[in-house]
Amino acid sequence: MIERIETYDFHPGRLAPGDRLPGVSAFMRIRNGADFLEATIRTHIDLFDEIVAVFNQCTDATPGILSRLAAEFGPKLRVYHYAPRVHPMGSHAHRVTPGSDPSSLVAYSNFALAMTRHQWAVKLDDDHLAIRNATGAMVEAIRMGKARDNVLHCFSGPNLVQDRDGRLMIPATDPVSGGGDIGYFRVSEGTHFAHDRRFERFERGRLERRFAGWFYWHLKFLKSGGGFANYELDANPESRYARKQERLAHSALWTLPEARRAIKPSATRRIRARIDEKIRLTTERDATFEGTFTQESVEAALDATAPAWRSWLGSDP
Repeated sequence: MIERIETYDFHPGRLAPGDRLPGVSAFMRIRNGADFLEATIRTHIDLFDEIVAVFNQCTDATPGILSRLAAEFGPKLRVYHYAPRVHPMGSHAHRVTPGSDPSSLVAYSNFALAMTRHQWAVKLDDDHLAIRNATGAMVEAIRMGKARDNVLHCFSGPNLVQDRDGRLMIPATDPVSGGGDIGYFRVSEGTHFAHDRRFERFERGRLERRFAGWFYWHLKFLKSGGGFANYELDANPESRYARKQERLAHSALWTLPEARRAIKPSATRRIRARIDEKIRLTTERDATFEGTFTQESVEAALDATAPAWRSWLGSDP
């Protein structure tokens, strides 16, 4: 049964770190995610101890997909309907709405996190196709006590688009998803979401950010509406995501070998990484791209890292 949440009042004590079970929880916030929601859940669910899936303002098949999968997976997939209208990132309403308001993306995100039951947590989006070996190794390190609990173990994924011939490519204007905003963390009262005029900001407390690996393929730009439908851009033409959509529409598209050459950090950037924490993180990330994705095409890389991808994208994407 899907529980409906009419309102929510978050405070850090709700995270109850002392009462949590050993293991890893993933939490999801979903709005009209039907395109790749099932792919995301099926490629991740046996890696985690649970997935908490929270949906909001869905007009597509998302509720039915979640209901069906919850019946299949039982308590490993716990589903909630968060009823308040949540303002999209980039909107004026988001900018002026306090994070404590149930209509804020901050409150919505904190609800999803607070519903998790395990000591470690990770945010999972509805368009993440798992690179299972890498993700599984991270989760196993946590379970074996080999992952430092004073670190936010950040991870990333290549962004995918289609060219006019239907080939999978990487957009030059936005080739990589994940620049320190998502990662595996040990839950404490200091790890929660806070309001930023641009988006919901993850407060990591005293956790140091380190790059852990390439754990997924990001399918956002392959979604209906190009991945921008949920930002309500018609009503929010000033949104930063309207500008991002425009840049993406005119972006050059890279093959995988082209992406390897372009993403490889320069010597200048490596020097800057010594004094800037964020640059250090993304430099660590980009330095590993070449050695992780060695194939001659995106399709070959998908075959090597996510063999079931054709089930979700089709054999002729």
